Amino acid sequence: MTEILTNKIHLKPAVYIIGAGPGDPELLTLKAHRLLTQADVILYADSLVPKQMLREVRQDAELIPTGNQTLESIVPLMIEKVRQGLAVVRLHSGDLTLYSAIHEQIQLLRSANIDFELIPGISAFQAAAAKIEAELTIPGLVQTIILTRVSGNASPVPESEELASLAAHKASLCLYLAARHVENAEAKLLQHYPSDTPVAICFRVGWPDEQILVVPLEKMAETTRENNLIRTTLYLISPALQDDLTEKRSRLYHPEHSHLFRPSKKIK
Repeated sequence: MTEILTNKIHLKPAVYIIGAGPGDPELLTLKAHRLLTQADVILYADSLVPKQMLREVRQDAELIPTGNQTLESIVPLMIEKVRQGLAVVRLHSGDLTLYSAIHEQIQLLRSANIDFELIPGISAFQAAAAKIEAELTIPGLVQTIILTRVSGNASPVPESEELASLAAHKASLCLYLAARHVENAEAKLLQHYPSDTPVAICFRVGWPDEQILVVPLEKMAETTRENNLIRTTLYLISPALQDDLTEKRSRLYHPEHSHLFRPSKKIK
């Protein structure tokens, strides 16, 4: 406790917006963990961030769940706490660059002249790919990863980014926020991907009740419904998830490939 309180002196009053990653506390960055253990105030999205993320915070830290609050109450509270000289952590799930709603918070903090810092977290697609032991960019097969979501009533997707048009690339496609629209998503994907394309259905990656099911694309909606995976579900659709890819090899570490640090050797 003494060490933590001593370190706290060096944490300046500001808002530290942290990406918590998909749910596993061990996937926090070292910086995110340090800030969490030193912060005076922690506002966290309790519906998306598991409580295990907070197991090493200071005993006297003020913990404020925000699952039932709006930005109109969250941001003024953060501003008030910083103006009181306190270090505030705003803990978001996943990766700050994806569907995190931090843009609005940044604008309001700037308008109020409040210092802030963004600390990235890994995305669920990265954790999911690691869980299923897959690389999503296989030489000669697929070299592009698309991160997207389906269009909903509250958050429509721009027409140019509709799922069917993105599926035409046949890339490794990581589909967020789609479980409630899975039949529609499957139909659009089947317009371009073969029906036997592997799909990893990833429910609450990194949480204690995590489930990951790999099925053919034509079974994506059926499997989702059978297992009642209504929310917090990510889909990885990719030819890179095929079983036998032994003939696919990167040139990066190939003996016939040379680069600055490994000049080619002449074969006698």
